[in-house]
Amino acid sequence: MSTTRRLFLGLSVAALTVSAAPLLSSTALAQDKVIKVGTLKLIHGITPYFYQKFAPEGVTFEVFPFESPTDGKNAVVTGTVDFAIYGLAAATLGAAAGEPVVVVGAACNRGMAVVSGIDSTIDTIKDLAGKKVGIWPGSTQEVVILDRLAAEGMTIKDIQPIRVSFSDMASALERGDLDAYVGAEPGPGISLAKGVGKIVEYPYSTPTGSLNMVLTTRQENLDENQELLEMMLKVHSQATEYAMANRDEFVSVAMQKLGQTKPSIEKAAPNVELTWKIDDKFIEQAKYYGSQMLDKKQIRDLPDYATFIQPSVVQAIEAE
Repeated sequence: MSTTRRLFLGLSVAALTVSAAPLLSSTALAQDKVIKVGTLKLIHGITPYFYQKFAPEGVTFEVFPFESPTDGKNAVVTGTVDFAIYGLAAATLGAAAGEPVVVVGAACNRGMAVVSGIDSTIDTIKDLAGKKVGIWPGSTQEVVILDRLAAEGMTIKDIQPIRVSFSDMASALERGDLDAYVGAEPGPGISLAKGVGKIVEYPYSTPTGSLNMVLTTRQENLDENQELLEMMLKVHSQATEYAMANRDEFVSVAMQKLGQTKPSIEKAAPNVELTWKIDDKFIEQAKYYGSQMLDKKQIRDLPDYATFIQPSVVQAIEAE
């Protein structure tokens, strides 16, 4: 059993034995409460580590890191965490399957890169033909690279896709197990800092643009815990703006939480745009993204976007 799976199961047991009560009620925010937030072990999932700076009195944020976007989504669906940040792909998969996962805020744009070995002949997407390419199935990166391959007249059959987790991609490239990978920061930053990798491209030219990770919660929070939701999104917006405005602290926290060196994080940071707003462009890109998942048979039906993406609270905060 993997470390991530043990962590997820452990959190699930804790949720049943310690926190069997429903998520925070709208009348309980003034008391000492713990809000559980999941996030991916990536530099563009770093925002929750700034939440406590902006927490109301009596509220503590407990952050749970996940290796897999699907584990993060499942933690939201089961109530193991109250909120979680992970890729749009996993959220779309859940909503399309009828799971009560709702996008209530943006979390990160960019943060992706196609990376090849420093001495390789892979300089373009077309050069990936016949090569061993690390891809994490069910990730935002998978949908994006499939779209990029199609734009070059290629399909997944033209490369050798290798299932690799984001945190293992840089080391797999360095060992020679991969010819290239479609990664998430800080993986590309690590490859650059070590001098073992080069950027093939930042794959933001598709209609999905740079849209990547989202903040999600369960439907019941919208229905029963509006005060919690409003407080959470205010904290999320403040933490996001703070992290983007204080890059030295952003780098320092990322080093501490991800266990990476300063050169690696400094290479990765410029490719990360933490965000929180949901606008018309966000929704347009998300819908296009869902259509690509449907076209590639990753989902059977599109989510109901009228309920899947709920921008009202972040838009109200932005208008204040």
